[in-house]
Amino acid sequence: MKRSLLSFILLFTFSFAAHAQRFSISGYVKEASSGEFTIGANVYVKELLKGTTTNAYGFYSLTLEKGTYTLVISSLGFDPIETKVVLDKDVRLNYSLKSKSITTKEVEITAERSDKNVESTQMGTVKLDVDEIKKLPAFLGEVDVLKTIQLLPGVKSAGEGNSGFYVRGGGPDQNLILLDEAVVYNASHLLGFFSVFNGDAVKDINMMKGGMPAQYGGRLASVLDISMKEGNNREYQVDGGVGLIFSRLTLQGPIKKDTSSFILSARRSYADFLARPFVKKTSKFYGSGLYFYDFNAKFNYRISDKDRLMLSGYYGRDMFSFNDNEADFSAKIPYGNATAALRWNHLFSSKLFMNTSAIFSQYNFEFGATQSDFEFKLFSGIRDYNAKLDFSYFPTIRHNIKFGINYIYHEFTPSNASAKQGDVEFDTGKMVKFYAHDAAAYIGDDFDLTDQIKINAGIRYSLFQQIGPFDRYQKNAIEQITDTITYKPGEKIQTYHGPEPRISARFGLNTKSSIKASYTRNYQYIHLASLSSVSLPTDVWMPSTSIVKPQLGNQYAIGYFRNFANDMFETSVETYYKTMENQVEYKEGALPEDGAKDNLDYSFTFGSGESYGIELFLKKRLGKFNGWVGYTLSYTTRVFPELNDGKPFYAKYDRRHDASVVLSYDMSKKWSFSTIFVYSSGNAMTLPVSRYFVEGRIVNEYGERNSFRMTPYHRLDVSATYTPEKRRKKKQKDDAVQVAPDGTSTDAEEEAPVTKRRFESNWNFSVFNVYNRHNPYFIYFDNAGDADKGTLEIKAKQVSLFPILPSVTYNFKF
Repeated sequence: MKRSLLSFILLFTFSFAAHAQRFSISGYVKEASSGEFTIGANVYVKELLKGTTTNAYGFYSLTLEKGTYTLVISSLGFDPIETKVVLDKDVRLNYSLKSKSITTKEVEITAERSDKNVESTQMGTVKLDVDEIKKLPAFLGEVDVLKTIQLLPGVKSAGEGNSGFYVRGGGPDQNLILLDEAVVYNASHLLGFFSVFNGDAVKDINMMKGGMPAQYGGRLASVLDISMKEGNNREYQVDGGVGLIFSRLTLQGPIKKDTSSFILSARRSYADFLARPFVKKTSKFYGSGLYFYDFNAKFNYRISDKDRLMLSGYYGRDMFSFNDNEADFSAKIPYGNATAALRWNHLFSSKLFMNTSAIFSQYNFEFGATQSDFEFKLFSGIRDYNAKLDFSYFPTIRHNIKFGINYIYHEFTPSNASAKQGDVEFDTGKMVKFYAHDAAAYIGDDFDLTDQIKINAGIRYSLFQQIGPFDRYQKNAIEQITDTITYKPGEKIQTYHGPEPRISARFGLNTKSSIKASYTRNYQYIHLASLSSVSLPTDVWMPSTSIVKPQLGNQYAIGYFRNFANDMFETSVETYYKTMENQVEYKEGALPEDGAKDNLDYSFTFGSGESYGIELFLKKRLGKFNGWVGYTLSYTTRVFPELNDGKPFYAKYDRRHDASVVLSYDMSKKWSFSTIFVYSSGNAMTLPVSRYFVEGRIVNEYGERNSFRMTPYHRLDVSATYTPEKRRKKKQKDDAVQVAPDGTSTDAEEEAPVTKRRFESNWNFSVFNVYNRHNPYFIYFDNAGDADKGTLEIKAKQVSLFPILPSVTYNFKF
């Protein structure tokens, strides 16, 4: 009896263990034509109605119980793969996706959510397709990534022609902008008219404006994560375009086929060359000019199926020069970014993926002016050395765990000045620099609590420490410097730290709709001090110090998400509320150069803010006619004890109404059409409410801060893209997957009647501001008449930048 009982227990235990036995399917998903790894591809298990997506390096992992499953691998613009998998051991399966042939019945375009609209836990997250962005109306012949971001609900433009953006009431410094993990501190070219991102070099764009995962930090408002292309590792390819004011050229190809590749991409504006013949040498402005150039490069090498190296970089410069030969005055303003990122991917097992990164970021600005023998220079910048270690762990199909650490060494150079006249140099104080350690550790889990409830929860703990060398000036009650505290190199000056919890949850109502909610807490330790209502290169980056405390933000959001008509339409309604502490502004009358022979942070004042609103989004995903409509109703206020008599005022980022309509129509294989319409409430600004004379001078008395609104902004753009008949050649081979007996897999090739275009080109014709709307850029006051005779008239005048602007761009690829 005892033996029978023991046998039964052993048999039951063995049966249970066998039933509970789990194995992993893992591998990489890439594009068949180029060999580039696919970001965010869906890997779906039909029988379980569950799945995952590939990470930023094309890797996926699923851990399932022993059995036979149907796997579906799909991605935007590619034909899906459906395959049977017998899972009785760990297997490595790599997949190659072929580009989808666009038909008249089904075309997936426009903005694509980073996961399915209803199923994902993420809120306020949008993935944009670069190829579809290129179809939209272009500003002066160039479609801009950042201007497309501004067409999304909750994201507002910084102003006419400006690539800066505000997200849910936050300032431009509250957006974390990443290019291959490197921070980009000024994302603008030509004083804000264009962004630094070259569409030919960009592979993936993810915008997160709410409920950001724990691996991101350091900013209150949003994350814009942009990945560069890796380079075609199958064949050489040339892309380019010729526009009205600049041209671009991209080269890519294999270094060693299917093992390593490169991509090189460059742009250069030539408005200065075009204008030069029309400016006479006798003109007092001869020698003035404005241009930019930038360069992207990336190299990657697959050491093995478990190890991969990537090296990427960006370098860009703007140069604005102004000459007034009659006044013997000249000025030069060079500025720009440089980034570099070296990354190593390693696969420890089918469940554990690691990425190690060493990153460099730099932004420099300089203003130099000369008049007669007087010279003046103002310069600022920031430099970062960054090391990251990120892990992804996939214990089961219900869990996706991410954890890691990050360290940044900051070097700030804020608003240093020098001046001399002839051989006489003026004492503006020694060059001031700030140094700081910035570190964080995080862990987060995206998991299914039940079939209806999915949660993404995580915590990030961050630390920021200002260190020497540094001189802190001590002041008395009347702002006189009385003493100096000198800190030695590496000496601790001020330390801040704190937890940053995040949680977002999705409750599935049915297969077509869900409710989502999120809470995010963020610290921001670096700040952008600005005197302008828009983001300009003159803005100064400052660290947290003993005077400047870190910004702290708490954001709460809830939304309803629903799909209609077999997922043809995606809709969402999101509402949010955000509080912001330790906001930074210049004091009344303060200027950046006030930091000479003083501590710049004494020029700042501090306050709090709040923002709340509702965002509506409707997108049509399928069909020849598609696009999206977005609308935002929002309120953003600030309270500073030293500004506006301590009373609340609307922030310069406040826009009551903001709407956008983006539509695209593929009429045929040759012709496609797009249009954009935008509307937003006018910018908030401060204007005089009365004037009076003091000793013959006009003195303005200003009203409450930002109490006046400019007229609303609205604009219509249209474009048409013509693609000539394609010349084709036969490609003899295509990718399949071959599984080895040991469970690993390699990319095999088989004969396939796939055609490859030899030469592709198109013409894009765009009209910006079709009905010639005179949108306000700024307002100034002009005096006419004589005050003594009682005929003085003071009139407000509006300056507008862009009338109707047609453009044409020729794009090619071979």
